[in-house]
Amino acid sequence: MDYVKYIRGLVGHSKIILPAVGTIIEKDGRILLQRRSDNGKWGLVGGIMELGETFEETAIREAAEETGLVIRPEYLVGIYHNFNMVWTNGDQAHIICAVYKSGVVSGEPRLDDESLELRYFAPEELPELFTETHRRAMADYLAGRQNQIH
Repeated sequence: MDYVKYIRGLVGHSKIILPAVGTIIEKDGRILLQRRSDNGKWGLVGGIMELGETFEETAIREAAEETGLVIRPEYLVGIYHNFNMVWTNGDQAHIICAVYKSGVVSGEPRLDDESLELRYFAPEELPELFTETHRRAMADYLAGRQNQIH
């Protein structure tokens, strides 16, 4: 069952609370980012939690779906809130996003329909990320902070 479609069928575009996960995937000192197909902007790999999943399971599933990589969440960077997320179709949400630092267990990045591009960046070369939630998480990660709550 697609939880978000189910909820949207009940409430339409009204604001809802959605738990989500982002993951900062690092390999050889470089960070993997996704240029999203919905807005053309760069962001962390991740997505909305499904019923019955933990945050860690969501991170692993989303990474596999969006990149083809098998990852291992290593630690929690923090919990971040976006109180006013609005998608291009008009859907609104208060996003509660757990962001993990993750390592690659196996695989090579490959595109899916949610991604226009996947690319590894050196920390000093990172593009602007599409949402303040991802920007705050990346800043905390690069500063070496863990278990932040924003």
